[in-house]
Amino acid sequence: MNDKTTPAVDAWLPWRRSTPARIGLGRVGDAAPTAELLRFGWAHASARDAIHARPDLDALEHSLKSQGWMPLRVKSRAPDRTTYLRRPDLGRLLDEVDTRNLQPVAGGCDICIVVGDGLSALAIERHAAPLLAALSPLLPAGLRLAPLVIASQARVALADDIGERLGARLSVMLIGERPGLSSPDSLGIYLTFDPRRGRTDAQRNCISNVRTEGLAPAAAAARLAWLMRESLARGFSGVALKDESDDAALAPAPATPLPDDVHKERPE
Repeated sequence: MNDKTTPAVDAWLPWRRSTPARIGLGRVGDAAPTAELLRFGWAHASARDAIHARPDLDALEHSLKSQGWMPLRVKSRAPDRTTYLRRPDLGRLLDEVDTRNLQPVAGGCDICIVVGDGLSALAIERHAAPLLAALSPLLPAGLRLAPLVIASQARVALADDIGERLGARLSVMLIGERPGLSSPDSLGIYLTFDPRRGRTDAQRNCISNVRTEGLAPAAAAARLAWLMRESLARGFSGVALKDESDDAALAPAPATPLPDDVHKERPE
């Protein structure tokens, strides 16, 4: 008689290998397995670290300059991270000194791009530069760009204040999103036509979960370029501007005109 027992088959294993989501955790008695508790503690610590970490803005600025951008640095009215977390309103307003130094672009500008630390320093460190590198060749020729702005202690609406002062028709904010247990480095993109203080979230378009395991930076750049073109052409953003970039990508290419002599009779 064979006393050996066959190991139980973990039916959830193939699913867990294909997603970072916390599924099929199992149990030991009426509690979660020790390994899953340790993974949860690690994920929670990573999320907290992402919120409190200070981004390496020097490295980010160097990377952006190598792409041809000439960044400006500003900060919000939140003087430190603790105040930033407790007073979201201060993260939406430009620092008074930067307010005086930030002048409208001579002749006006179409787009102002802001990179803000938000709630995840990892997000802008890992994904801001690759996204902007993918975006540059997709921008229409003749587009008037304001200087790119790197903002510290920034909330989404800080781009409204910055865009208004630069005289931009459209503002784009790349910002670190609130970390999740499986996504401490998720980048969000917020697009607002006619930016000015007092704009609401209903007047913005959002592209979220930009990261390697989510929406890849190159794909996000293509979607953003479409929204930018359509917003400028239609004169609005937000709930009235539906993201139809996937439809545009799937649309058949326009037929190539035939040469003038294609219908001429040819000798046998």
